[in-house]
Amino acid sequence: MIQFAFPIDAWIDNLPMMLLSIAGNCFAYSQHIRLLDIFLPPGILEKFSGPKFGVEGIRKLTGIRKRPFSLHIIKPKMGMTPHQVANQVYQTAIGGVDMAKDDEMTSDVYNNTYLDRLDAVLEKLNKAEKQTGKKVIYFLSITHEPDKIVERARRAVEYGATGLLITYSAGLPILRQIASDPKIKVPILWHTSHMIAAQPRISWPVFAKLARICGADLMLTPTYWSSIPMVSLEEGLRTAHVKLAPLGKIRQTFPMPCAGVYPGLAPILIGEYGPDIVIPAGGGMLGHPDGYTAGAAAWQQAISAVMEDIHILEYAKRPENAALRRAIEKWGYLERPKTPWLRIAPQFHPKKMEV
Repeated sequence: MIQFAFPIDAWIDNLPMMLLSIAGNCFAYSQHIRLLDIFLPPGILEKFSGPKFGVEGIRKLTGIRKRPFSLHIIKPKMGMTPHQVANQVYQTAIGGVDMAKDDEMTSDVYNNTYLDRLDAVLEKLNKAEKQTGKKVIYFLSITHEPDKIVERARRAVEYGATGLLITYSAGLPILRQIASDPKIKVPILWHTSHMIAAQPRISWPVFAKLARICGADLMLTPTYWSSIPMVSLEEGLRTAHVKLAPLGKIRQTFPMPCAGVYPGLAPILIGEYGPDIVIPAGGGMLGHPDGYTAGAAAWQQAISAVMEDIHILEYAKRPENAALRRAIEKWGYLERPKTPWLRIAPQFHPKKMEV
């Protein structure tokens, strides 16, 4: 493991040059080089604003103070009309979901533009709010070319958007520009699927730290317990810690342990990542045997089981938690291995002090 120090004169307000310096030609010299972490001194941090909302801001915005959030990933990626998207969001909203987002691949196509989709979804969410009393944040996909994406963000906010989704392929400078724009007063979800290609050479905590200083309010986080465990258990947890740890004046970014998760994973995800997370689910919500509304309800019930410190199987047996029971019947649940290692290894036993 080798540590380098770089002069920061060229970095002070030039993010592309920062990236070029720390992750440039060095990767051409060996197949075994991997960038594990970066340290950002105060001279650089003070030039970044970070998230507008962050963990505390989103909790204040929603009124949800302690527990994790559930998030509905709209599926399929493409093909649905704005009306079909809105109907799907409505069904999860009345099931209790906290947030919904476009799939990262959702873009303007012949039968679905971002403003038409926004208008349709907001109408249905207003209807759901009258039934449930709960506001659901909808993250609208606006990823586009640099000369268009800022205008799209501003127009979306003018039309009533409550959240924006931008993908890593748009670039960190774009994220920074939109997050610092005073006209854009909604949370930003930073989608990271494009980063997977770089993962063998650049660790996820590096991307997490950079996304956080550039303004990501939420950011997807790999987890070992997903259907596609891209990183080690340690790296997934360290990624979440990087988003939540003190970092100068920069607000915290919500970790989002993701990819093929289902309600039976709630005890592990919350147990390892803590309550300051957003849990996104696509198939693990929409694939519920009783439909979209039950899928959303199953997640809320799974989260409640953990927060009330009741075993998820016991919680699922209650008549009012049929949605969770049906989800467990379909997908199962996972219990993290436990071992009394302190009692097995004598060298770790407590030592008595001789008086």
